[in-house]
Amino acid sequence: MSTQKDVPARRSHTDTAQAMIEQARAMRQQVPNFVVPSSRSESQRLIKAASVPPEFVELSAVAVTNSTPLLHGGALEPALTRDLTRFADACDPVADELEALAQFIRHSTLAARNRAGSGALTAYALAKVLAKRPETADLAPHVADMRRALNRGRKAKSQQPSSTETSSSPETPNVTPSPDTASNE
Repeated sequence: MSTQKDVPARRSHTDTAQAMIEQARAMRQQVPNFVVPSSRSESQRLIKAASVPPEFVELSAVAVTNSTPLLHGGALEPALTRDLTRFADACDPVADELEALAQFIRHSTLAARNRAGSGALTAYALAKVLAKRPETADLAPHVADMRRALNRGRKAKSQQPSSTETSSSPETPNVTPSPDTASNE
């Protein structure tokens, strides 16, 4: 049987998550040339010029260095052009790492929900068996409540269009057990 010490307080997870959000937002101040897109389509608009080959960017910087009319015509200073290129080259791996971290956090939250759900399904299955025994018949109202809640979740999901419909009954939900609960079954 689990004790209160085994279950971390929900508030501490909230505090931890909020601290991580604050750290992520603080990173914005550290990123040189940080720009927040003004619309969803802004990145699409930037792709064409952002995708020119690095050799082309360097050749344009050389041309601007050697031609005053180009510089006076509005071309970027060669030093700025090179600095922007170095910034982009250096920070792309940071973005890759943060995207990987986001994927790992999403996977971790999914795994946590799976483990909690698997534990709940295991408890439900056991409660259904025990509720049929006279000495533990007091579990019957809990089983009924859990059955209703499980069916309510299925109705909400079935109202959403889905490409694959499952025909599992509420008594045998289609859930992947976590390694912890799979070994207990």
